[in-house]
Amino acid sequence: MTILNVLKSEAARESLARMVEELAPDAELMSFENGLPALAAAREKEIDIALLDVDLPELDGLDLGGYLQELYPLVNLIYLAEDGAKGYEAMIQHASGYLLKPPTRETVKRELDDLRHSALQKKHKRVFAQTFGNFEFFVDGQPVAFKYSKTKEIVALLVNNRGAQTTNGEIIATLWEDEGDPEKKGSYLSNLRQDLQNTFSRLKLNGILLKQRGSLAIAADRIECDLYDWLEKRQESRYHYLGDYMNQYSWPEVMHAELDEISWSFDE
Repeated sequence: MTILNVLKSEAARESLARMVEELAPDAELMSFENGLPALAAAREKEIDIALLDVDLPELDGLDLGGYLQELYPLVNLIYLAEDGAKGYEAMIQHASGYLLKPPTRETVKRELDDLRHSALQKKHKRVFAQTFGNFEFFVDGQPVAFKYSKTKEIVALLVNNRGAQTTNGEIIATLWEDEGDPEKKGSYLSNLRQDLQNTFSRLKLNGILLKQRGSLAIAADRIECDLYDWLEKRQESRYHYLGDYMNQYSWPEVMHAELDEISWSFDE
């Protein structure tokens, strides 16, 4: 669990940090004095709980909370304020809590013990990648509709590669093999990457797509996937490989053969 602690007063921030470290010793705590660096850190690390001063320099606390909700819809926002003037705005935001300064150990403990979004809710991932049979990519139980069919195929390739960075050249070679003008395929790939980015942003799947210069990867630890679960747990997995893998594509033949070999070994 990761807790964000953003208070403009150094003394108040350190006091709150000590309380949190005592009440949640296993949590990773990140502390900041203003909103912009806190938001930058949150884009790199998923936040479970955010303890936010409503009155922050550079970026208002409530605005920071809104940005955090866009990144992580199940983040627990707990605001700290001098009075209740912004309590209604926090309520509209569906914040987990609202504390008056200075917080006490008892009030902080009460909020940490009664979070709006429990750990049980958060352990269920929003994304499920189905690879056995036909490939399908689900978010919140619904299949994702991409603008282009090739965008979905890129996602399938990234899932197949299990978190490894996949270069633009590898994507082009896999999806088109030797067909067509390489320059045109590069331009088309740019459109597909933009479609992928737009779709994930619309669905608030921040952190699922890992981008580097000229390559992409899927954050394997952020999604549920029948392939990943089966490879890890084998016969104990809730999913069962029955000889079908991403049936609508021809390129996964290497993985398909590997899965067959693992499956046959169960009978030996």
